[in-house]
Amino acid sequence: MSMMEFLPELVLIGMTLIFFGLSLFNAGSALVGRVALGGAGVLVLASLAALNAEGMLFFDAYRVDLFSQTFKLLIALGFLGVLCLSSGFPGVRREVSSEYAMFLSISTMGLTFLVSSVELLTILLCLEISSFALYVAIPMRKGAHRVQYEAGIKYVLFGALATGITVFGMSYVVGLTGTTYLSELGPVLPELVRSEPLALIGLLMILAGFFYKLAMFPMHFWTPDVYEGAANETTAFVATLPKIAAVALLIRFVASSGADTGHLIWILSVFAVLSMTYGNLAALVQNDIKRLLAFSSIAHAGYVMVGILSVGPEGFASAIYYVFGYMVMTLGCFYVICQVAPAGENLSFEGLKGLHRRSPLLALTLAVAACGMAGIPPAVGFPTKFLVFTAAIGKGYYGLVILAVINAAISAFYYLKLVRAAYALPENEGSAEQGKGLSLGLPAAAFGVFITAVILASGLFPEPIVAMAKEVVGVLL
Repeated sequence: MSMMEFLPELVLIGMTLIFFGLSLFNAGSALVGRVALGGAGVLVLASLAALNAEGMLFFDAYRVDLFSQTFKLLIALGFLGVLCLSSGFPGVRREVSSEYAMFLSISTMGLTFLVSSVELLTILLCLEISSFALYVAIPMRKGAHRVQYEAGIKYVLFGALATGITVFGMSYVVGLTGTTYLSELGPVLPELVRSEPLALIGLLMILAGFFYKLAMFPMHFWTPDVYEGAANETTAFVATLPKIAAVALLIRFVASSGADTGHLIWILSVFAVLSMTYGNLAALVQNDIKRLLAFSSIAHAGYVMVGILSVGPEGFASAIYYVFGYMVMTLGCFYVICQVAPAGENLSFEGLKGLHRRSPLLALTLAVAACGMAGIPPAVGFPTKFLVFTAAIGKGYYGLVILAVINAAISAFYYLKLVRAAYALPENEGSAEQGKGLSLGLPAAAFGVFITAVILASGLFPEPIVAMAKEVVGVLL
């Protein structure tokens, strides 16, 4: 084993130890924020350096290849983006900022391990590492809201339920096949699923645990309450990073178990449609912006599943491109939330009114991110949806695509409501809150310009990203 194969993981282990040290000396939140940003920057560089590393570690339970390394780079970029949203964790209790940064690093570490895991028990362990750290980080929100404790408890209970279902499913699959390695499960699963109903049930139960991370129907119930109750920074983390790892895991799983098995495709298609429909319809009536984004993330999980179900280079590449686009658009939305609500309070449509006067840049970023999520060109959301639907049509899933397009049309209503709120004038013109200009510091303004540019550029020029995604999935197929 060379250092290069395990470099991003070593950086994350180092970051965790540094934050543990800082927690012993009660470091200030400003210092912790700077150390976290520096560490995340080093993590991105380490992920880039290790991009072409290859190898098998830990008795072949841990595979390092272009696929895993690309997802590690995506996770590192997402982590850096979340830390850039607000300096020094303003929404988190000051006395626990070091511990908070430590738990975020541990969760990131679990997700980084997860994308390289190719063995069922290793996958389970990595899922738990990433979830347990978040169980602790969610209630660290400051203020006497009490909602953060409810959010933490709901996340724990659902996590325990998802883990239980996953382990139960694994016991069926391992009992029938006698192996926990995905490479050995791959050749025998398709035939087993056709002949043994128990194998299909086991597979679905394993997938339920992955759906928990992706916030997809039927494991989505925790999402709105956790988004609303957690601090804005924590919510941004939960909304982006676990989704990236879940997509990597699902692609690896589906690619190895050859999901050409008819029953499985049918059942997962139903889940995808229910996820889209429920998420979009529930989002229509929300007033709290974070709850709205929570329901929209349930819908996006359905769209990305359409790409994964279109098994093959086009389908998998479109899913990778989709989750990249989703990450940058979500970061754009949370950047606006963190800047408009600097003390970490929850934001409603009322709080967005008159934003174009208070800060034209924030209003523009929100408009670009929201239009992207609705699938309006030239933002990245349009080509991502287009490619996912094209891949599904190529496989002959016409009904699935029609339902997905109808859902995308429904979602435009509430995304454009966000844009309208940002560019609408407040009813009581003279209100102190609405009239106040928002002064963005230079780093915050620069991040806003950067994230807006990325959303537009990756939408206008999808070819390099899609080409790289196809090269990445070529490793699996």
